Amino acid sequence: MINEEYVKDNKIVERSEEELDIELIKSIIKAKKDLNSANKNYEYADGELIDYYLYQIKANQSKLNYLLKKAKKNGLILDRIDEIAIRNVDDIKVV
Repeated sequence: MINEEYVKDNKIVERSEEELDIELIKSIIKAKKDLNSANKNYEYADGELIDYYLYQIKANQSKLNYLLKKAKKNGLILDRIDEIAIRNVDDIKVV
């Protein structure tokens, strides 16, 4: 008897342009928080952790730059991103 394994098909859901923009904004806010956190941790790091946090800063800065370029390409204006970051990111909903 042949063993057959059944794989559940996941339905691919198309997202609207507005939903994609909101996801991009959420990613930018998270990348900015991660960068700020790495910078703060670097200030108090010693020994081998200094190299670790330098790597984290560089990686987070690269990610943030990429996301900001993508947002600019999509025509998003992010002049109030700091005010949005203060709020809970999960509260942002598609209207």
